[in-house]
Amino acid sequence: MKGKVYLVGAGPGDPELLTVKAARILREADVVLHDDLVTPEILSLASSSALVVNVGKRCGRKGVVQEEINALMIAHASDGRAVVRLKGGDPLVFGRAGEECDALGEAGVEFEIVPGVTAAFAAAAAAGISLTDRRFASKLVFLAGRRAAASLARDSSGGGIACDATLAIYMPGEFYGRFAEELTAAGWSADTPCLIVSGAATPGQKIARTHLRNLPQSPRLPAPAVLIVGAVAAERRTAPFESEPPAEIYAALASERS
Repeated sequence: MKGKVYLVGAGPGDPELLTVKAARILREADVVLHDDLVTPEILSLASSSALVVNVGKRCGRKGVVQEEINALMIAHASDGRAVVRLKGGDPLVFGRAGEECDALGEAGVEFEIVPGVTAAFAAAAAAGISLTDRRFASKLVFLAGRRAAASLARDSSGGGIACDATLAIYMPGEFYGRFAEELTAAGWSADTPCLIVSGAATPGQKIARTHLRNLPQSPRLPAPAVLIVGAVAAERRTAPFESEPPAEIYAALASERS
């Protein structure tokens, strides 16, 4: 009997944001290997007869190393089982799916990727903003926590990330001060709006708004959190798209485009 591995996106945590296909595969799985941030509500969709194992890795905590996860997927699939590797958000966005696909391919194990709603999209929806509002943002840049600060430093030395971009920084951790420093050095206005969303689309959702100048003093909301930086993050006074960002931001964007 031939097994198969499904790399499934669990989305931000709300079971209703799972794709129909993800929910079906989860119900039919023999084995579920899930990340630490996958919510109990989503795990409850798995069959009562399924083997459910937490293989999550959290910053600052010991967890299952990637090689062990690869070995578990290969072993169960080789025994003819349907294996779901359940990842928070989307498997292809900071989810190590590339490494797992390589390991499965080298082992001759059939696999399939089932996409999910990534955290930045859920955060934007929660705040009622458009990440790519064409009036203010011509590009969307995804960055990951600790590495984001180093990336911003390299980019600023080479001309910087344009101020008409929206930055979605996953797992921002304790690096708010560094982000603000590097972006300001790269020419971003200190009045650039910033949005922090914790636990998007879950009952514990929290939203904090600030500006780049005050980002270092902003609250450290619990993980999982996403930091969105850019003119699109400005708070809407009425319905979405009816308000303009601060004049200073618009002037900075116009200058950058010219």
